[in-house]
Amino acid sequence: MGTKLDVGGTLSQAFSIYKEQAGVLLPLAFAFFLVVAVVNALLASTFILLPLTFAVSIIASTLFQGTVVQLVRDVQDGQRDNTVGELIESVWPVVLPLIGAGILAGIGIGIGFLLLIVPGLILLTIWAVLAPVIVIERPGVFSAFGRSREIVRGNGWQVFGVIVTVFLIIFIAGLIFGAIGAAFGDSTIVTIIFNLIAQTLTAPIAALIATVIYFRLTGAIGAPAEPGLSGQPTPPPPPPTAPTV
Repeated sequence: MGTKLDVGGTLSQAFSIYKEQAGVLLPLAFAFFLVVAVVNALLASTFILLPLTFAVSIIASTLFQGTVVQLVRDVQDGQRDNTVGELIESVWPVVLPLIGAGILAGIGIGIGFLLLIVPGLILLTIWAVLAPVIVIERPGVFSAFGRSREIVRGNGWQVFGVIVTVFLIIFIAGLIFGAIGAAFGDSTIVTIIFNLIAQTLTAPIAALIATVIYFRLTGAIGAPAEPGLSGQPTPPPPPPTAPTV
């Protein structure tokens, strides 16, 4: 890849999309993670049902990530052409590959962190655009890992810098909302509410960053979304006009 990632430009564009599409991103994040919060509150105390709560969390996070990828893809021409329902629907064909890749990546990165941390950071970096690759290019699950590494190659430090910056933002936001929640007392409900608020505000950031990195490194930034995102056929080109005499 000859393209060099502009760290500041990447962050700026991600937050610009966040601001412009907040009316979609925030309600969407709230809806997905509200389901997770409710399920966790109802079932977390029952050990035998923990796999169910884990599954709900994975599915919700996956659908949200995929929907954000499609949203960013849609607004590449400067406007959003698809409804929220169409964006979510377009992710369904790749939900299982997204879940499978997410689980494998989580295991690999987790093991990497256990091995003196550095291997985990390396995997976190080279697999940074795994979700956009699966949603947009739709390769096989295992091929997506290689494709993500190929896209990031030559920009490892820049991608790592973006990831660290976003992690710090999300971490600090979590601390702030945690402290505010603690000020209201040691209540499970209050904790759930403030965790939900923090997730709603920060989840779009991570999803946007991964997608913006993908578009910038593939050289597709500023290009319109591929036709047919919502299932519409590609319109035929206009007929050539006859030359005037």
